[in-house]
Amino acid sequence: MSISATGTFRSLRGFNYRVWAGGALVSNIGSWMQRTTQDWVVLTQLTDNNATAVGIVMALQFGPMLLLLPFTGYAADHLDRRKLLIATQVAMGLLALGLGLLLLSGHVQLWHVYVFAFLLGCVAAFDFPARQTFVSELVIEADLSNAVALNSTSFNAARMIGPAVAGLLIAHVGSGWVFILNAVSFMAVLGSLMLLRADEMYPAQRSAGGRGSLVEGFRYVWKRPDLKAILLMLFLIGTFGLNFPIFISTMSVTAFHAGAGQYGVLTSIMAVGSVIGSLLAARRDRPRLSLLIVGTAVFGAGFVLAAAMPSYWLFGLTLIVIGIAAQTVTTSTSSLVQLSTEPAMRGRVMAILLAIALGGTPIGAPIVGWAADRFGPRWALAIGAISGMAAALVGLHYLLKHRDGQRSVRPGGS
Repeated sequence: MSISATGTFRSLRGFNYRVWAGGALVSNIGSWMQRTTQDWVVLTQLTDNNATAVGIVMALQFGPMLLLLPFTGYAADHLDRRKLLIATQVAMGLLALGLGLLLLSGHVQLWHVYVFAFLLGCVAAFDFPARQTFVSELVIEADLSNAVALNSTSFNAARMIGPAVAGLLIAHVGSGWVFILNAVSFMAVLGSLMLLRADEMYPAQRSAGGRGSLVEGFRYVWKRPDLKAILLMLFLIGTFGLNFPIFISTMSVTAFHAGAGQYGVLTSIMAVGSVIGSLLAARRDRPRLSLLIVGTAVFGAGFVLAAAMPSYWLFGLTLIVIGIAAQTVTTSTSSLVQLSTEPAMRGRVMAILLAIALGGTPIGAPIVGWAADRFGPRWALAIGAISGMAAALVGLHYLLKHRDGQRSVRPGGS
């Protein structure tokens, strides 16, 4: 099948993007296997169904996004992103290996998971903005939005496969081997980075060094009301809504009394919706702010439905809706921000975006976990519903204040 210039998979025309996407898919499957297993181990092996402990793990894993923000955006804009990604992939593979060996030896304790989660978060804080902006070096500018959406499709296809595989492996060979397999999976993305053709890349414009680099990034965002509105919407969703490990694990264990396999299936079911959302995003020529607002509203409504579902499978169906909406929000946000930001500022602005999206987890995850422990998982889902509705209101306020709406989201580099 030919890949047209306007097709859903048009970014795959280029050799470099094809190689990168293949390696990333394998590695992402391994990462989702580890995430699912880690939450299950904390919830059922190291604690007595303590959702707060899962929230603490998430807080430690995503907190470094905020703590290291002065350095991560600078690194993505000033260092060779390819070499930076090689370093981060090696480090994450070693961390997965270390925790896997602890589990296999039978000596793992809850504090071990806390430490490894924090260390992984520190490495990921450098990896995420570099990975997001590295895509712009693999495709032409006209295909950037499509490449971002296909990255999300790959990530969520892995999210569909990884948890289900993890559930089966936990039940049949034990949790430790899941971490070992994830460590091995990093070889795929490392191999893809080595195979990239340097003469077919589109080197990023490097920013001049200086102490004020991150400050310039914040000033740039502050002068852009469109970016401020988009990032505030993302903060609300990311802090209180994207805590799916807590929502799904507590509903599985407490509400439906499900086992590891069924928990993995629920996570994979939600990923079906995420893949659909990613493919829909890939078909669009350019993202729209109006679509982002609709996505946040549907996201909130999906949580309302999920909280009311009486059975395991009906709850799973609502997760598909939430998955589509969540992917619409995250993909539209990333594409809007990248396309409307000057190339020399992309690394720092994307670091700020990722810090907002994931760095809010240390605030939201413990709150959601506490709500699940104190009032039950259905009331914790209500927090996600409120986050979606509040984000939609922020977007509507922006559109009402800026009547030109779509035109106020300016293209970068123009």
